[in-house]
Amino acid sequence: MKKFAVVVICSLLSVSLGLPSVQHVLRSETKLKSLEHKSSRVSKVSADLCPLCIQFTGQAINQLLNIILNVGVVGTCGQLCELLAEKTGSQLLGAACTILCDIEGVQEFVKLIQEADLDPIYLCELLKTCPIFDGGDATITKISVTPQSGPQGERQISFNYASKNGTGTGEIIVGVQTVDGIPVENGFLQEPQAAGSYNKTLTLKAEPDPECDPTQEPCEMWYPGNYTVIIDICNGECGSKHPHSKVYDRKMANFTIVNDFN
Repeated sequence: MKKFAVVVICSLLSVSLGLPSVQHVLRSETKLKSLEHKSSRVSKVSADLCPLCIQFTGQAINQLLNIILNVGVVGTCGQLCELLAEKTGSQLLGAACTILCDIEGVQEFVKLIQEADLDPIYLCELLKTCPIFDGGDATITKISVTPQSGPQGERQISFNYASKNGTGTGEIIVGVQTVDGIPVENGFLQEPQAAGSYNKTLTLKAEPDPECDPTQEPCEMWYPGNYTVIIDICNGECGSKHPHSKVYDRKMANFTIVNDFN
């Protein structure tokens, strides 16, 4: 019953609201604009509910935590989730909240939200919609950036990694240390994978984003100079102090942007 309810409501949310992709839920720093990745091997693990849950909790967990902190004890799931609907302006998020809350009970639901503390992966593990596997591992065996030197423009970031025991539910974080110090990174959900070797390729547009408004957020200008790409593969959310969280491996690579005199 729980699995069916979560599938129905999360699918409805995904279609009706156009929930952001999981990587936008996982990370809130300046994004790597138009960063796309492809994997040479697709996981066979049946964890379809996991990305849907993370999309929902990523949208709702901050508001729910604020409601709990500001309002205090809420008597029923209906009261709590109606407040969520009012805060977000979304009756669908309120409906999803009600279904999950009714399954757990309001006291347990509130307890899980407080325990997760803004960590969508951990909350979905607590809700038993994301698999837990703490015996996993991953080692990055190769990382490259192409072209390694050149003017502003697209860069292909490729990396290989291997796992002896498989991986748990986690994420891959790709960050860039920039010349002007503006934090640039993005996170991708990594559903459980079997033991084996994998490779991924990402496209980075290392050029100013014409849609970025410097009055609203820092805008990376990609000035000439040396840049460092940092890749983390993690069990759970990278940097989280919650259970079932661990950095499997971190590797770095460099590239240089030079002046274009053409």
